[in-house]
Amino acid sequence: MDRSSLLRLIQGQLDPDNTGFVCAETFTTLVNNHELPLDPAKLEMLFALSQGNEEGQICYPQLVDLIIVFLCYGVKLNKWVLQTYHPEYMKSALVYHPGHRARAWRFLTYMFMHVGLEQLGFNTLLQLMIGVPLEMVHGVLRISFLYLAGVLAGSLAVSVTDMRAPLVGGSGGVYALCSAHLANVVMNWAGMRCPYKVLRMVLALVCMSSEVGRAVWLRFSPPLPAAGPQPSFMAHLAGAAVGVSMGLTILRSYEENLQDQCGWWVILLCYATFLAFAIFWNVFAYDLLGVQIPHPP
Repeated sequence: MDRSSLLRLIQGQLDPDNTGFVCAETFTTLVNNHELPLDPAKLEMLFALSQGNEEGQICYPQLVDLIIVFLCYGVKLNKWVLQTYHPEYMKSALVYHPGHRARAWRFLTYMFMHVGLEQLGFNTLLQLMIGVPLEMVHGVLRISFLYLAGVLAGSLAVSVTDMRAPLVGGSGGVYALCSAHLANVVMNWAGMRCPYKVLRMVLALVCMSSEVGRAVWLRFSPPLPAAGPQPSFMAHLAGAAVGVSMGLTILRSYEENLQDQCGWWVILLCYATFLAFAIFWNVFAYDLLGVQIPHPP
């Protein structure tokens, strides 16, 4: 049922005078009778977002628009991006799974998937609070490179240290930005004049610690029964390591050419060595160690 037909149905049955408002209870009954896929909690949330009049009636044209947006985007997002426990979730071509290591793009594209709204919320908050200011100061290229370096290091670290676990979430890149920024702030604390630097550090540390603790808990004590292992938390730690090492050089020398920095080349060589080792590990170690990998979806 498209928008125009739904509006005609509501107007014909509930609003013959074309006032634009209907009773919420009557609208709920109409929705249930026509089997629109909305549970009561989500419908109540949409009612709260819709405007009403003095008689407590809702503006149904606006509500219909909200429902259309929810059905077109919210349901798909909830199914394909946010719910790890959905049976179809791990079948996505974006998720990193140890059984699909040969599909190299998965070592990067896992950052687009998330374990529920909580992880997505934490990552979004940290990127807005720290990532956006860093990009404004240091530029898109440097911050993008640091972010992607953390993402790639996160997936490779999981493939080496937590060989049976899949991986989702952009925490590797987020933690690379956050740890680099926080370490840089600590080293230059005396020279900073920001009046809210303590509050920003406390908020960032609380968010980062909460997300790491939640990821560890989900890995070893999943709240819902699952057919396979839960996503790993090692990407958080690998991203933080990349941020402290590589990120400090990038952020501290933003007014200088990185090609002229000796420390930058040393760190880049160490990162390249880690990449080479991780690739070698993924090609040979799984078979040599006889790791029992969960059957890929």
